[in-house]
Amino acid sequence: MNTEFNFNDIIKKSVLNLEAFRSLSYVDLLWGLLIALLVGLFIYWVYRKCYRGVVYSHNYNMTFVLMTIITALIIMTISTNIVLSLGMVGALSIVRFRTAVKDPMDIVYMFWAISAGIAAGAKIYPVAVGGSLVVGAVIWWLSRRKENGLPYLLIVHYDEKAEDEVKRRIRKIHSVLKSKTIKKSGIELTVEIKMQGDNLSLMNELSAVDGVQDVVVVSYNGDYAQ
Repeated sequence: MNTEFNFNDIIKKSVLNLEAFRSLSYVDLLWGLLIALLVGLFIYWVYRKCYRGVVYSHNYNMTFVLMTIITALIIMTISTNIVLSLGMVGALSIVRFRTAVKDPMDIVYMFWAISAGIAAGAKIYPVAVGGSLVVGAVIWWLSRRKENGLPYLLIVHYDEKAEDEVKRRIRKIHSVLKSKTIKKSGIELTVEIKMQGDNLSLMNELSAVDGVQDVVVVSYNGDYAQ
């Protein structure tokens, strides 16, 4: 009976005792939202400056700011009452993020925004601010590192008589065959190469070959071209 009384007493206090909602002061609320907003804007700035994908989306970047603030609000809400926390978990379990994430780095920014929002909502402000500064510095440093050649797609249209010469010139550099299409009008060859900056010497060499119709170089980023 004593155990049952204690259990019922806990349930009553959690459900009926509205004093639990007063444990979060307006000062804590304002500070939490302010820190979440500042960290969200910092994530927004880092994403804007370090984005290296194909097409930058301003609306998608804005979601990181809102995600940080909303996550902080959720943590503030569920921290005031155990029943609310259980109900919030049940409500969030039916939410599905159905937008296709094309760049793996976007997932990193999502987790960053959620983690910072959790820290701000839990009033662990040093973790929210300090952790965000460290993550932002690491992303900035990695995005500014110079790579040994950037990947490009080299597309060459040529006649059959020029095939041997085209292959000989392409073999001079590291390349990966992507596709080869043989048509009645000629041959289309697509290979992945790496070039430093805007070095177009290979394009000039190929275009000078007798039988080459045109040479195109396209910036290549994983599965996407721009």
